[in-house]
Amino acid sequence: MFKHGSSSGRILVVDDQPGNVRVVGALLSRNGFEVLTADNGRDALRIAAEQLPDLILLDVMMPDMDGFQVLAELKRDDTLRQLPVVCLTAARDREQLLRAFDAGAVDYVTKPFLPEELLARVNAHLGLKLARDRLERVARERQELVNLVAHDLKNPLSSVLFATDILRVDGVPPQRIPRYLDTIHASASDAISYIRLYLETQRAQRESQAVAEPAVVAEVLEVLNSRYAIQFEARGRQLRTSAPPGLRAAITPVVLRQVVENLVSNAIKYAPDSDLEIGCRNGAPGYLQLLAEDRGPGIAPARQRELFQPFTRLHDEPTAPGDHSSGLGLSLARQIIADAGGQLWYEDREGGGARFIIELPAAD
Repeated sequence: MFKHGSSSGRILVVDDQPGNVRVVGALLSRNGFEVLTADNGRDALRIAAEQLPDLILLDVMMPDMDGFQVLAELKRDDTLRQLPVVCLTAARDREQLLRAFDAGAVDYVTKPFLPEELLARVNAHLGLKLARDRLERVARERQELVNLVAHDLKNPLSSVLFATDILRVDGVPPQRIPRYLDTIHASASDAISYIRLYLETQRAQRESQAVAEPAVVAEVLEVLNSRYAIQFEARGRQLRTSAPPGLRAAITPVVLRQVVENLVSNAIKYAPDSDLEIGCRNGAPGYLQLLAEDRGPGIAPARQRELFQPFTRLHDEPTAPGDHSSGLGLSLARQIIADAGGQLWYEDREGGGARFIIELPAAD
């Protein structure tokens, strides 16, 4: 007989007859299923909402709240409406069975039932449900991956667009052209690196590369300075970066650039009238800290609690025409740093402004 592991399915058995609950529950437990039980419709709805079974075996004829009413309530709940329900009924009345299907049941078993028949129907519908769950999970993960790549491509591609717009303007000093070309090349290279990073299973690759290729902090900041300083200069502001030479963080250089670039991009959008300083200092023993500080408006206390939640923008108003920020940047940055064994947090800067702090393990 085919057996399921206990992790393969959780089944809620609903019947007002204790003997039926005991027999069905014992049969399912012997075959490896996790069993929940309820002896009335209202308890069944409560247990389903609290513990979310994978399948419900539902007696149709119950006092107070019968199986049809339970089915109707399940269909009104967005979380429970997709649960497969197999009706247990002593009736062979065709109209009643049709009514059960119309109410949302996926199958029925008549009492007294054959154990083999009950298990076959449970296995079939549970298998379909778990397969659907896997497909939905894959679809969600794929969409999340698309969102991640799209978000992280915005920063380097914005740098490419900015530099090319400058080069298209007449009167650009010839001595500055190589700098803009370097920005375009470096930004395009990072865009390709981000795509490769995610397509090759982003988290596993980040973790493995963090050990094999630690980031030299000063080199990472130098790359970002060469890429973004021209945008600050265009606004009459400065981007200042500094780090002790040779200091290394236990994270891949491209990933560290990815995180700090999000902070630089946010400063450009939300503190456009301020300089930005990115420095480095010692953190807890065995850790180093990178600080990104500006003298912009900072973050309102009411917004700080949700600052690192997905799809949360630093401010409600668009920062520029055509700005369609997804609000994913800080959430992704914190997750990336956490994956590398560090932390990312925000604090108000003394005297006004914002300070983001990245704490990472120092590489040997």
